[in-house]
Amino acid sequence: MRCRSTENAATGITLGSAIARLVLIHAIPVLVLIVLCPSSALGYRPFVSTDAAVAERHRMEIELGYVTLTRTQGENTFTTPQLVVNYGLAQNLELVGEFKVEEPRDAGPQLVDPALSVKAVLQEGILQDKEGVSLAVELGPLLPATRQGERKLGFEGVGIVSATLAPFTFHLNFGGGVDREATRPFAVWGVITELPIVPRLRLVGEVNGESVHAQAANNSGLLGFLWQPPWPPVVVDAGLRRGFSRGAPDWLFTAGLTFGFSLTASRHE
Repeated sequence: MRCRSTENAATGITLGSAIARLVLIHAIPVLVLIVLCPSSALGYRPFVSTDAAVAERHRMEIELGYVTLTRTQGENTFTTPQLVVNYGLAQNLELVGEFKVEEPRDAGPQLVDPALSVKAVLQEGILQDKEGVSLAVELGPLLPATRQGERKLGFEGVGIVSATLAPFTFHLNFGGGVDREATRPFAVWGVITELPIVPRLRLVGEVNGESVHAQAANNSGLLGFLWQPPWPPVVVDAGLRRGFSRGAPDWLFTAGLTFGFSLTASRHE
């Protein structure tokens, strides 16, 4: 859900209470799933771009954005949850579903940025424990949102290249499509960089952008980390994003986690 705030004490107290309540509500089902279905998680939040890897067959990975705080022209916007679900359909093929929930001051909850896509690995490489680059493609429809002006279908397709240049790992994205607002063409691009610090901690960065026909470009950069604690089997992430074009938010902070489990194991049990 998304809650807008102004910079006064009363609103700050209200926003703080809302954040605590929502985080507590989300924590209960997440903790139950992690405890009952323990399994390792790859984790690929908090990026806009993605890597050239997919979930294993019959495995589900859930990327949950717990907190996202955006600041644009002096206004703070709090969003939760942001959810991405990845399911391994077959070897090197996964189904991806994603959405956000938003609740403006003057309206009820709204479904925002829903999308469904298929991601396929075209060439196995470093992300599949083999030599060379990994190549993948992800494409699918941008589903209608409930927010006014975004109730049409769109489409997006992205090509992905993952490679290493020790000690760094890079993921390059480039693609485009048509938006759900007015079927306008757009282009997207992004570069993710990973640097291992210690075995369970990676420093990460991203530079990415989106250009929609007749609109200001949305270009920004992110610096953050991915941490995998000894237990539970999750990947915790946090990142700070800075916009550097007119169409991008001034600042954005996000934090979340990724966890996964095998549906095959659950059925056998």
